Amino acid sequence: MDAVPALDEPLKKVLGPATAKVMAEHLGLHTVGDLLHHYPRRYEERGQLTHLADLPMDEHVTVVAQVADARLHTFASAKAPRGKGQRLEVTITDGSGRLQLVFFGAGVHKPHKELLPGTRAMFAGRVSVFNRRMQLAHPAYELLRGDAEETVETWAGALIPIYPATAKLESWKIGKALQTVLPSAQEAVDPLPDSLRAGRGLVDLPEALLKIHRPHTKADIEDARARLKWDEAFVLQVALARRRHADAQLPAVARRPGPDGLLAAFDDRLPFTLTEGQQKVSAEIFTDLATEHPMHRLLQGEVGSGKTMVALRAMLAVVDAGGQAAMLAPTEVLAQQHHRSVTEMMGELAEGGMLGGAETGTKVTLLTGSMATAARRQALLDLATAEAGIVIGTHALIEDKVKFHDLGLVVVDEQHRFGVEQRDALRGKGKQPPHLLVMTATPIPRTVAMTVFGDLETSVLDQLPAGRSPIASHVVPAADKPHFLARAWERVREEVANGHQAYVVCPRIGDEEDDPKKSGRKKPPEDEAEKRPPLAVLDIAEQLARGPLKGLRVEVLHGRMQPDDKDAVMRRFTAGDVDVLVATTVIEVGVNVPNATAMVIMDADRFGVSQLHQLRGRVGRGSAPGLCLLVTEMPEASAARQRLGAVAGTLDGFELSRIDLEQRREGDVLGQAQSGTRSSLRMLAVIDDEEIIAEAREEAARIVAADPDLTGLPALRTALDALLDEEREQYLEKG
Repeated sequence: MDAVPALDEPLKKVLGPATAKVMAEHLGLHTVGDLLHHYPRRYEERGQLTHLADLPMDEHVTVVAQVADARLHTFASAKAPRGKGQRLEVTITDGSGRLQLVFFGAGVHKPHKELLPGTRAMFAGRVSVFNRRMQLAHPAYELLRGDAEETVETWAGALIPIYPATAKLESWKIGKALQTVLPSAQEAVDPLPDSLRAGRGLVDLPEALLKIHRPHTKADIEDARARLKWDEAFVLQVALARRRHADAQLPAVARRPGPDGLLAAFDDRLPFTLTEGQQKVSAEIFTDLATEHPMHRLLQGEVGSGKTMVALRAMLAVVDAGGQAAMLAPTEVLAQQHHRSVTEMMGELAEGGMLGGAETGTKVTLLTGSMATAARRQALLDLATAEAGIVIGTHALIEDKVKFHDLGLVVVDEQHRFGVEQRDALRGKGKQPPHLLVMTATPIPRTVAMTVFGDLETSVLDQLPAGRSPIASHVVPAADKPHFLARAWERVREEVANGHQAYVVCPRIGDEEDDPKKSGRKKPPEDEAEKRPPLAVLDIAEQLARGPLKGLRVEVLHGRMQPDDKDAVMRRFTAGDVDVLVATTVIEVGVNVPNATAMVIMDADRFGVSQLHQLRGRVGRGSAPGLCLLVTEMPEASAARQRLGAVAGTLDGFELSRIDLEQRREGDVLGQAQSGTRSSLRMLAVIDDEEIIAEAREEAARIVAADPDLTGLPALRTALDALLDEEREQYLEKG
C-alpha cells in the first residue's frame, strides 16, 4: 500500500461526519495526518493534580481533579415558580485549590449520580467568576475510573495527554479520536535524511508520533519532542534555502552610483552626520547593489532609527546608476507621508526636469489607488518614460498597467503587511529582477528572522539618531484609580499649553460598520457576557472635545475616511493646526510629526506588545521628551496588565518582541477556543529552540547546495510540497 494516502485519508471517513466537521471548523484538522500532528499541549500524571489555584480567567480549560462534595439545591425561579428549580453545586479539589462546578435544570441528573465525593475526573469548561468565586458552569467531564476497560485503553500509561481543544470538542474526545488513527502513524513518510537522523540520535517519525500521543514515560515525551521539533525546523529551512538558492541564480544589473552624481549631491546637502549604524548598513546595501545577482536584504530598525534615510540613499544610488526605484507602502497615509518626507529631504533634487530643479535631480512621483485620473495618468507616464526616477506608492504599483522604464530597486516598507506574491509582482516589472530591500520597524529576534524571513540577508539599525528624545511610558489603571485618568488629560493639556501636540489612540472607529450590535455578527454564546466593546475614535473624540479637552482643537483620523480627507487632517496636524489627533492605528507606522510629544492609548490591553511599541514611537521624535500613557481597565493581577507593565518598563524593541512572541505563541493556551488558524509550528518554539533552528538552517543550506532539486530525497520533497501547499501563506507569504 502506498504510504502517503494513509495519512491523507479524510477524517470524516475514519471518525464520522459530526466529529470530523468540528475538527475541520474549529481546529483546522482535515486528514489523518493533520490529527496525528495535533500534539498534546501538556500531560497530566494520574497521581498528580493540576493547580486549580492558577486557572486563567475567561478561558476554556481542562483540569484533572477529585470531587470533594456535591450538593443539590432547589429554588424558585420564573421557569420553576413552585420551588422546583434545581441547582447542583460540586466542589472539586486538587490539593492546590478548590473550584466550584454548577449544573442547572435537567442538566443536574447525570452529574448528580456520577460525581460522588472521591470520584476523579477530567473537567473542561470556561472559567468564570460568580459571587467572587471562580467556577465552571455546566462543564463537560470524563470520569477516570482506572478500572474500566475503555479508560485504561484510552489513557494507557500514567501520563494523560491534554490536547489544545475547543468548547465544542474536549481534550479527551480528541484523545479518543487519536487512538483510532494512531495505527496509521506506522505509515508516516520520514522527511529527515537517514544520515541527519542518525548523526543527531533522533528516533524515526512513526516512533515519535507514537511516543508523543501514548507516552509511557517522560523520556518518551522528550524523545518525541526532540524529533518533531527537528522536522518542523528542518523542512521549513529547506524551503527557505531553496528560495535563497533560486534567487541567487537570477541575473541582475549591478547598480554603482557615480562619484559626482545624485547621491553625492544629496549627501552634501545633509544638515547632519549619519549615525555609525546608518553608515554600516548603507555600506552593506551598496555592496549588494554592485553585484550581478539581485540583493535580498531585510533592514530592521528600532522605531525612529532612520531607516527611511538609509532606504532613500539606496534609491538615489540606483537612480544615479541609470535605474528607477519604487517604494511600496502598506497604506495611503504612509505612502503620502513617505512622499512628503522624501521630497522635503531631497529639496531641489526632487524636482529634476522642472524649472528651478537641480541638474542632477530626478522626479519623485506618488501613485495610489485613489488618485484623480489625470494625476494618475501623468504618474504612469513619468514611470514609463523614466521622467520619474523614484516612485512611492501603495498596492497600486503592482497593477498590470504600471510600466517602468528600468526598475532597478524595490523597497518594501513594513514587510509584514505584504506577501511574497506582491513582492514578486513588483519585482516582475523589471527587465531583469530588480534588487530588493525590505524594511520593518518591528524588531525581530534573530531566530524569528531566520524562521520567517529566512530567504533574506538581515541588517539591523539599533542606534537612534542624535537629538532623539527618551519616551516616558506609564500604565494608567482607569478602573482602580479613576483620578489617574483625569490626571492623564491634564498632562495632555499641559503639553498643548507648552506648544506641543498629542495623539489619542482607540482600537475601534465607532461608526455603523464596526459596531457589533449593528453589523449583524452574532457572538458565540460563550462571549455573550463579554466585556464592553472596545472604545471608539468617534465617541472618545466627542467626549474629550466636550469634557476634559474642551477648548482644544481635536480632530479624528481613521481608515474609512476619504483619502483626501485623511491627507488634509495629517497636513493640518503636521502644520500644528490641530492640538489633539484622536486616531485608530492608521498612525502606527511611519507618521512623523516631531512636535507631537504625548500619546494616550485607550484600552491599551487590546493591542499587542509590538503594536504598542510601534504606536509609542510616534512621539518623542523631536527635541522635547515624549510621554506615552497606557490606559486600561484590566485588574492589576491580570496577564494584560503584566504585558502593559513590560511595555512601560523598557524602550528596547528587541526585548519587547521576545515578550510578545512568547505570549502570542501561547495564544492557543490549553483548550482556548481556536479560530481555526494554526501556525505550522506545532512543536517548535522559535524563542526557546534557537539552537535547533540555527543548526537546521546550516543542514538545509548544505543539502540544498549539494542537491537543489532534492532528487535524492523524495520523502523530503513530499514533506516540502505539503508545507508549501498548506502553509505557504503562513511562512513564505510572511504575512
